[in-house]
Amino acid sequence: MLATSLTAALVGIEGRLVRVEADTAAGFPKFTMLGLADSCVRESEGRIRAALRNCGYEFKWDRRITVNLAPAHLRKVGSSFDLATAIGLLAADGGCSRDRLQELLLVGELALDGCVRPAAGLLPMMLTARAHGIAAAVVPEANAREASLVPGLRVYPVRSLPEAVEIATARELPPARPVTAGSALPAAAPDMADVRGQPLARRALEIAGAGGHNLLLSGPPGAGKTMLARRLPGLLPPLTEEESIQTSAIHSASGQPLDALLSQRPFRCPHHTATEAALVGGGSTPRPGEASLAHNGVLFLDELPEFQRRVLEALRQPLEEGWITIARARAALRLPARFQLVAAMNPCLCGFRGDPRRGCSCTPAQLQGYAGRLSGPLLDRIDIRVEVRALSYAELTSPPGETTASLAARVGAARARQRDRGTLNQSLTGARLREVAVPDAAGTRLLAAAVDRYGLSARAHDRVLRVARTIADLDDSGPIATRHLAEALQLRHLQSVL
Repeated sequence: MLATSLTAALVGIEGRLVRVEADTAAGFPKFTMLGLADSCVRESEGRIRAALRNCGYEFKWDRRITVNLAPAHLRKVGSSFDLATAIGLLAADGGCSRDRLQELLLVGELALDGCVRPAAGLLPMMLTARAHGIAAAVVPEANAREASLVPGLRVYPVRSLPEAVEIATARELPPARPVTAGSALPAAAPDMADVRGQPLARRALEIAGAGGHNLLLSGPPGAGKTMLARRLPGLLPPLTEEESIQTSAIHSASGQPLDALLSQRPFRCPHHTATEAALVGGGSTPRPGEASLAHNGVLFLDELPEFQRRVLEALRQPLEEGWITIARARAALRLPARFQLVAAMNPCLCGFRGDPRRGCSCTPAQLQGYAGRLSGPLLDRIDIRVEVRALSYAELTSPPGETTASLAARVGAARARQRDRGTLNQSLTGARLREVAVPDAAGTRLLAAAVDRYGLSARAHDRVLRVARTIADLDDSGPIATRHLAEALQLRHLQSVL
């Protein structure tokens, strides 16, 4: 007999519907798993055998048993196919009804005693089930809250195989037990009022937050670069509903369990020893990296020159396009990675170049080698570069600065003006940039002189215009004035070491 059950596979950050076709026939005893299954999926035979036996099911293994995971060209990875395969085999054997199998998505790993263990990537799988019109899903109880985040889908949490079989064989689906999703209480964000001094860096952070611009902070150790970077997410508006679902799906696909949809913009801070696959994604089974986990949020790279050069160069595509393409022999995978880059670095190898109180001990060769760790094409994609000076005692003991709430209000107002134009300033390109970022006559002459003096590339020219447009939005100004353009140029070329 032949029976078909439904489950889902995780491909990158997306779920794909998989039909588990189970067939039993007379012949030489053999279990065959088809459908491009990896070793973990093929090992499911042992788990299913033990689970069926220990749960009291009389399944006959002395015949030819074939399981096909369709579509056959899609690589199947992981143990989440166990539950659908076990119930499909029972249905093919006549041990349970096949009437409800086309209405249920079955996801879960089986333990040897028949318990149903959690699986990674439940949220993308549930979104796939809803997109295909599937009415309900049977999921491990540990994944119940995550599965319930998708509205319009009945979720049946189960602890064991017999509970799943009972639901799958019911004449009518029973009422789903209410599952209360967790509440994503926003964590207390660090306040900008804690930052003493650094007026230029604070201004740069406000402009970067308002327009989504990439930012580089350079200064001696202990000047406050990391402290400033960690306060940027507090200036940004919360995720929209669409952004929340997309960002949460990425985190679910990476194996992070969810109790609620993410509401705050992610802030990712990988260590400088991170590999290329860890930063941009990849591996033998491609998974999202830190750049994708920072999608719709902030990617902070502390000690930027200490990262391997090849790792940093891999960021050039997502910084321009907002996507990462991972090419493999069988297929190419496209992962979203539209993040805001914030980087921090010391001005030299010893860290004290330009510090009036401590002299720099680096040789000219060391200075040249340190600056050469960052390529020109990568720096060309960073819109704002700011020097974070060492603070004097008077500055350290000065009164608190402007609060995050006050700055966030201005950032939110500037972003609202950009939404009215259709897109964030960082994403303005081509004709649209020429329409909304037109400098006045004096500003045009200033920009022309800057292009000749600094040798600005076409990309840098456009990025200066985008920053100037953001400064004008913060001033609630329609046209770009010369002062807006002058400030944008100053913020891009303040660092003499770069």
